[in-house]
This record gives sequence, C-alpha cells and structure tokens, in this order.
Amino acid sequence: MDITRDGPVLLLCGDLDVRSTMEVRNAVYDLLSSYESDVVVDLSEVESIDVTALKMLAVATRQAVRDGHHLTLRGCSQSVRRMLLLSHLNRVVEVDRPGDADVG
Repeated sequence: MDITRDGPVLLLCGDLDVRSTMEVRNAVYDLLSSYESDVVVDLSEVESIDVTALKMLAVATRQAVRDGHHLTLRGCSQSVRRMLLLSHLNRVVEVDRPGDADVG
C-alpha cells in the first residue's frame, strides 16, 4: 500500500486490506488532525479492498463527524460501492459521485 498526502487529500494505491488497514488508519487520523476543513480519501488507485478496511473508513468517518470534520471517499470503483452497499456501510461513509467538486 502506497500512501501519499496532497494537502487535505490522502491518495491510496494498492491493496487496502487487513494487512494495510492499520497503516491507512494512522494516515487518515493524522490527516484529520492536520486539517480543520474537509478531507478526502482517494481510492482511485486501490486495486482491492476488504470489509475490514471499509469498517475502518466508516469508524474514521464517524470520528471525523464527532470532531467537526467532513470525510469523503473519492474514486470508489463499482466493486467498492457494491461492498459498501452490501455491508450497509454506505449509510455511514460519504462517497463522492462522479462530477462532484474536488477538494484539494
């Protein structure tokens, strides 16, 4: 998993699964603590994702809201959107729609 920060955007590349979840979690919380504005986790280059990683993103989203932040997932593939729907985590995380204004 490659993790890059571009302002308030966290760019992820590779497999987001149980092996990389803790590293990504730490990067997400670091990003949230660094910015008081909206932050984005860009999944455009994520090759695969598992439910453990999706749950981590849902928990981070809830924590962001409690802290007065706004966390959005960008670049979700159809398979990620489907997993969010099947796991009912689509009720917790915010996913941008193609054409939404970009942050960063």
